Amino acid sequence: MKIGVIGNQGGWSSEQLADAVAARTGRRILISPDEICLDLPSGRARCGAHDLSGFDALMIKKIGARYSPDLLDRLELFRYLEGRGVKVFSSPLSLIRVLDRLSCTITLQLAGIPMPPTTVTESEEDALEALKAYGTAILKPLYTSKARGMVHLKDEAGAGEIIRSYKAKNPILYLQKSIAIGDRDLGIAFVGGKYLATYARSRQGGSWNTTTASGGSYRAFDPPVEVVELARRAQALFNLSFTCVDVALTDEGPYVFEVSAFGGFRGILETTGINAADRYVDHVMERIMP
Repeated sequence: MKIGVIGNQGGWSSEQLADAVAARTGRRILISPDEICLDLPSGRARCGAHDLSGFDALMIKKIGARYSPDLLDRLELFRYLEGRGVKVFSSPLSLIRVLDRLSCTITLQLAGIPMPPTTVTESEEDALEALKAYGTAILKPLYTSKARGMVHLKDEAGAGEIIRSYKAKNPILYLQKSIAIGDRDLGIAFVGGKYLATYARSRQGGSWNTTTASGGSYRAFDPPVEVVELARRAQALFNLSFTCVDVALTDEGPYVFEVSAFGGFRGILETTGINAADRYVDHVMERIMP
């Protein structure tokens, strides 16, 4: 059995998944997506000595160190391989639909999934008007993770200049109302559409977000059944093999922030003791074994 893990060399989750595959198959193959060469006439995708077109399965853990539109092009390589018969988890088309924050948001909104009030515009004036209505808001890049590049805004003097400066690098302004979530939000994980576990991310000090990149920490959390059901409905829209749904509990009810393109393993392991990488490999093995 030959299963390749697509991920970042040295990345914690990528290495965990490669270890889990090796434990089941006896082969540890971690492939950096930027080292792949696709030859269209032959249909072969080479990475070093490996021809990915001959693998039993490819598991995409990460497609790059940082989110960007370039990652969509990398996913096209795997869409081609999938079209030629290679089994890819998650399907590249599913990943493409969630990698772009706006694409993910539109899908969730059309399905009636509750999200914080959001304005999307290319007009600085309209963004400023939305900020006045919201009071406080978050400017979010369309391609990001762990709150990188996000800007917390208040309706006060200087906000217009911040929006103008932000727009120089982000032509589409995605402005989301800042909602009261207390000191935590949740990561609700699914494997093959089935609920796995929930963990909380707790913010520290004066940070406006809960990410570990901003000093947040993982905590155990037992969610209400209706919150798990909301997350299940959200992730079911995308048919991902493994994902975490980001959910906030508020006085107005639960809100979904996003469905993750890749999801993390560390929070699950630290708070529940569950090795999500092992569960993910089990899922894939069940689907490729004759």
